[in-house]
Amino acid sequence: MEWILTENGYDSSLAATHGNKYLIGNGYLGIRGALEEYEKDQLVAINLAGIYDQVGDQFREPVNAPNALYTFCEVAGERIGLPNSEMVSHQITLDFSHGLFSRKTSYPTKKGEVTVESERFCCMEQPHMICMKYSIHVSEAMEVTLVSGIDADVWDINGPHLNKVKFASSSKEENTFELSVHAVTTEKKVGLHVQEISSLRILEDIIPDCLEQRKKQQYNHEVVKSEQKVLNRFTISLPANGMVCLYKYIGIYTEKDSTSYEKDNKEQLNHALLQGYGTLKNEHLEWWRKCWEKDMVVIEGDEAAMQALNYSLYHLITIAPRHSKSMSIPARGLSGQTYKGAVFWDTEMFLLPFYLYTDPKVARSLVKYRIDTLEGARKKAKEYGYLGAFYAWESQEGGHEACSDYNVTDVFTGRPMRTFFRDKQIHISAAVVYGLMTYVHTTRDYSVLEEGGVEVVLECAQFYYSMLLQKVPFGQYELHDVVGPDEYHERVNNNFYTNRMAKYTFDMAVELIYSAPKLSSDTQNKIAKQYGLSALLTKFEEASKRIFLKVPDKYTKLIEQFDGYYKLKDTSLEEVRSKIIHPKEYWGGAYGVAADTKIIKQADVVTALTLFRDEYEQEVLQKNWDYYEPRTEHGSSLSACMYALLACYCGNPDQAYPFFLKSAMADLKGGGKEWAGLLYIGGTHPAAAGGAYMTAVYGFAGLSIKEGSIAVKPCLPSSITKLSFSVQIGGKKYRITVTKEEAVAVLI
Repeated sequence: MEWILTENGYDSSLAATHGNKYLIGNGYLGIRGALEEYEKDQLVAINLAGIYDQVGDQFREPVNAPNALYTFCEVAGERIGLPNSEMVSHQITLDFSHGLFSRKTSYPTKKGEVTVESERFCCMEQPHMICMKYSIHVSEAMEVTLVSGIDADVWDINGPHLNKVKFASSSKEENTFELSVHAVTTEKKVGLHVQEISSLRILEDIIPDCLEQRKKQQYNHEVVKSEQKVLNRFTISLPANGMVCLYKYIGIYTEKDSTSYEKDNKEQLNHALLQGYGTLKNEHLEWWRKCWEKDMVVIEGDEAAMQALNYSLYHLITIAPRHSKSMSIPARGLSGQTYKGAVFWDTEMFLLPFYLYTDPKVARSLVKYRIDTLEGARKKAKEYGYLGAFYAWESQEGGHEACSDYNVTDVFTGRPMRTFFRDKQIHISAAVVYGLMTYVHTTRDYSVLEEGGVEVVLECAQFYYSMLLQKVPFGQYELHDVVGPDEYHERVNNNFYTNRMAKYTFDMAVELIYSAPKLSSDTQNKIAKQYGLSALLTKFEEASKRIFLKVPDKYTKLIEQFDGYYKLKDTSLEEVRSKIIHPKEYWGGAYGVAADTKIIKQADVVTALTLFRDEYEQEVLQKNWDYYEPRTEHGSSLSACMYALLACYCGNPDQAYPFFLKSAMADLKGGGKEWAGLLYIGGTHPAAAGGAYMTAVYGFAGLSIKEGSIAVKPCLPSSITKLSFSVQIGGKKYRITVTKEEAVAVLI
């Protein structure tokens, strides 16, 4: 099985897009699909998971490591490389079946044609290490200079984040060289160490029969240091059809990884040098082979859909934090600093199912992250005068709230706009509970409850309880002044999705209180002493019963998204788009083009109906799909999959199919929103990838899990004849195979 993306020719305007599309990673770090000669203007980034920094009063964001992939060549004193050099041909490739990025570029020079080739990968079992092979081939005899080292002048959106940058260099043995950089982050003074060991090989001829005929290693070598770079310069005289090849082993460690992080980095690189590039690559390929054995979704009858879906899964695999027992995944994965590298509700609602069924240890890490950041959520709730836990809308380490009150810049005035993501999108706490309890119900791993999971659920329920307003004449509880998934309409009352998720949180709190006797005596005593479970039970049962939930209209079967939604202007997407003056202007807020209309950003009522479909007749599901979809801009990559899923639950897989493809191809095809006002929000779309997986597994295959048992109900679109995949549920592994006629689940 091989899946390869290839781009021929060169367009400098696509540097940002290709950085996302050709990303490689291993959960600890992500490397944008940038060329080796690129610098920060081309958005080069080796993005590190879980390391954040703030400069002055700018947004906190993740740290990009110094770029040790930095390499280029010179001929006759002239630097050769893109985007500035003329080229004969250019190709970049991502083999996403094996996590390999490669490029091949040929340049015309006064001395003859020069061809540069490279290949790189992130070691999957050694998350701190990157390997690269870089070669220069010449058509005629000429002198070339190969320049390679570490560029610490990195791309930052709100940086720079590295201080006290110190370079070092040495030669280990013949043809083997070391470079390193040590730096400290600005805000929290976290030490970071990047080191490379490179090995130079010169080949006399690249004709296959002569590959082993190595020329005597003759070259001039010097180390060049500047304020921001440390570089090896190798000047070599090559014969016609000769080649020089550089193998680079790159290690990245931070102070958070180990107290002896520099020593650990050096040791892993010395071991890598002994293993050699070929051995490390073979180990890497074998890891991916085993990974696809369990993670691949096989689609017969629709090759394009199979490639798109598994490309989505490739991205989910490369950002999974396997190296940590408590870490989550940012909304833009490891593709850079956009969205401040923060964790959103995306993780629990869109990413978790893939990891639940393919790698439960990763799923546990995502859940544990929320447990370990409970104190940050308590602090935020207290800040706003509420009880319990109000989780960060944009969560960084420790549950730090990265979202500001002025999160978007007005494109017309250049002034920050007051937004209400931070303080009014209260459905985030319910998403945390939903993720945690979905993990528990699916895996039957109750240990997370013992490790703080019970407190998370109870504190989130306390939060919603403290927000309830009572309409005395009607005896109902309401939630006012919120923002639902549809961010274009701010500060609304009784958003259907938000109220339903709050009820879910109350229900889960009640479930855990009733099941408390199943917990250890220490946990029982702790929560009983801390909360007074009897009083909580009464409060939460009452809240669940009395919270106001909008019901389908008797005649239309429609559910109003929030109080007053029906009074808004009923218009079309085309009319709203026609009012746009600036291509980057924000559609929401007080003066956004959609704010006074029924046009919504993304699935809202439809998301609630998708999650709680068993509570409604199919006619209600279909009527709401039909009503809200034409009024949805799909301005978020989270939206399409919810419409796809609900269409499947309505028995309309062909209606779901284009929305499935929209999710699966969010990064493959590109074209998504990259700006919110003047704020750059480009990058990969893990939630869309997770949504595509959910559509295939929950929608087309009809997989459901109830009390540890699985059920499958096929709902395949006309283009797909067969769908098969593996899942892990409750410690058991199953192979699910569905066709239009039957469904089979086999224990493996």
